[in-house]
Amino acid sequence: MSTALISFSQRLAALSEHPNALKGLGRGIEREALRITSEGTLSLSAHPPVLGSALTHKWITTDFAESLLEFITPVSYSVSETLTQLQDIHRFTYRSLDGEMLWPLSMPCYVGNQDEINLAQYGTSNVGRMKTLYRKGLKHRYDSIMQVISGVHFNFSFSQSFWQLWIRDQTTYTTQEYISDAYLGLIRNYYRFGWILPYLFGASPALCGSFIKNTERAMNFETIGKEGTYYLPYATSLRLSDFGYTNSTQGVLKIGFDNLAQYLEGVRDAMRTPSVEFADIGVKDASGYCQLNTNVLQIENELYAPIRPKRVTKSGEKPSDALERGGVEYIEVRSLDVNPFSPIGIDETQVYFLDLFVIWCVLSPSELMADCELRCWRENWDKVVMGGRKPNLTLQIGCNGEQLTQTEWGHRVFADLTDLSVVMDKAYGGDKYQSVCRDLVTWFDYPEKTLSARLLKKIISQESISKVGLGIAADNAALFSKGDYLKFTEAQFRKESEASLQRQRNVEQSDGVNFEQYLAEYFGGSLSP
Repeated sequence: MSTALISFSQRLAALSEHPNALKGLGRGIEREALRITSEGTLSLSAHPPVLGSALTHKWITTDFAESLLEFITPVSYSVSETLTQLQDIHRFTYRSLDGEMLWPLSMPCYVGNQDEINLAQYGTSNVGRMKTLYRKGLKHRYDSIMQVISGVHFNFSFSQSFWQLWIRDQTTYTTQEYISDAYLGLIRNYYRFGWILPYLFGASPALCGSFIKNTERAMNFETIGKEGTYYLPYATSLRLSDFGYTNSTQGVLKIGFDNLAQYLEGVRDAMRTPSVEFADIGVKDASGYCQLNTNVLQIENELYAPIRPKRVTKSGEKPSDALERGGVEYIEVRSLDVNPFSPIGIDETQVYFLDLFVIWCVLSPSELMADCELRCWRENWDKVVMGGRKPNLTLQIGCNGEQLTQTEWGHRVFADLTDLSVVMDKAYGGDKYQSVCRDLVTWFDYPEKTLSARLLKKIISQESISKVGLGIAADNAALFSKGDYLKFTEAQFRKESEASLQRQRNVEQSDGVNFEQYLAEYFGGSLSP
C-alpha cells in the first residue's frame, strides 16, 4: 500500500494502539564551535594534542578550520543520555583548552583577516591530506570566512519495531525499499515545512562587521556599535541565507527526493558537472593543488542541504555508495543554529520537538515533489530566514496557490504535533512532549519568545555581537570548569585521545600508494576520505 494513501490520523491511530513502536529512536548530535582567545578573537593555535587526533577521534574532531571544533555524540536511545554525552565532551574540551573558550554563536567572531583562518590539518596520510585539500578547495570557492560558520546537526533513526508496524500492510516492496521510500517522504515533508525550525530556533539575526566587507551586500542591514554589528530586525537565521553557509552554484542542480535512485543520480551528476566558475581556479598552480577538481561538487560532502539521507559507511566507502548498497538508515537534520542559551548549543526542548517534527514528517502523506514545489519551498525558507518574525508574513505550501500566514501554518502543523505528543507521552510516560508543544505553539503568536528575538534583544541592548558572544563564552567556561562527568570519565577521554593519535599513526604507516595515485583511485571509485 502506498504511504501517500494513508493519512496522518490513520498512522497515528495505529501507533496509539502500539505505542512501544515509538521506542528505540536513535539520536546523535554533532555540534560545531570555534575556539577563541580570552579577548574574543579567533584562535590561531593548532588543534590541542590533548584532544587527540582530529582524523580518528571518535567524539572530537574539526570541520573546515583548525580552530573549528566538532563534537560528535555516540548513537543513543535516550534524550537525556544524548545531551549528557554532549555535556561531558564540552566539559573535557573546556578543561583542555588552556585559557581558550568556545564561541557560542553560529555566525563567527571577529576575524580581522581571512588569512588568519588556518585550514584543518589531519596529518601526512593520503586520507588526511585529501581532507585538507578538500577544505583548501572550499576556501578558494567560497572564501574562508564562509566556512567558519557553526551549526548543530541532529541525526535520527526509527526502530525496527516502528518499521515493522509501518510496513505491515505492504506487499510489493522489500523491507529496505519501503524504509528508504518512507525516509525520502520524510525528507520531502521536511523541505515543505522545515521552515518551522529556523523560525523557532534560528539564532543568527546579526553579524559581526568583519563578516561583511562588501558594502553592496551590507546595504540592507541596520548597524549598531562602534565595531559594527549588522542585523536585520526580523531575521531568524542568516546562517541559512545567502549570507551564510550556502552555495548558489548548487541552485541549478535540482537534486530530487522522489526516490533514492533519483537522489543518488542528482548527487553523482553534481560531482561530474563541470563548473566554469571553479574551472577558473584550476586544480593546481605553482604551489601545488588548489582543489580536488573543478566540478560543482568536489565530493558529495560539499552538498549544502538542510537535511540528508544517510547510512553508516564501511571502510573505504563513499556515502552515496553506502546508500545504494543498503538504503537509507537514518536522516541528518542540518538546519539548526547553535543555541546561545544552552552551554552545549542545543537543549532538551529542541530535541523533544525534533523528535515530534521528524516523526510527523514521516507519518504525514508526502506527495512527489515537482519543480514548482522545489521553488516554492526555497522561497518559503528564504522568507523565514531573512524575515521570519515579520508580522503577517505569508507562505505558500505547494503549487496549488494556497497561502496562509506563517502563524496560521504554524498552528495547523502544531495541531497534528499535539496529537502526536499525546501518543509519544503514552509510549515514554510523563508529559514532556505535550509540555513542549504547549510552550512552542505560543511562539507563533509571540515571536519575541523565539531564540532569534531573544538574542537580538541582547545584542541591541549591548550594542555589540562580540560583547554578547564573549560574555556567554566566559559564562560557559566557568560552568564547565567545575562539576562532574555524568556519562564518560576523564580517564576515558584521555584514553581515547591517546588511542586516536595511535590510530592516525597507523593510517599514515599503512599508505601503500602516493597521493596522486590515491586521488586517481578515489575518483575512480575505489577509495574514500
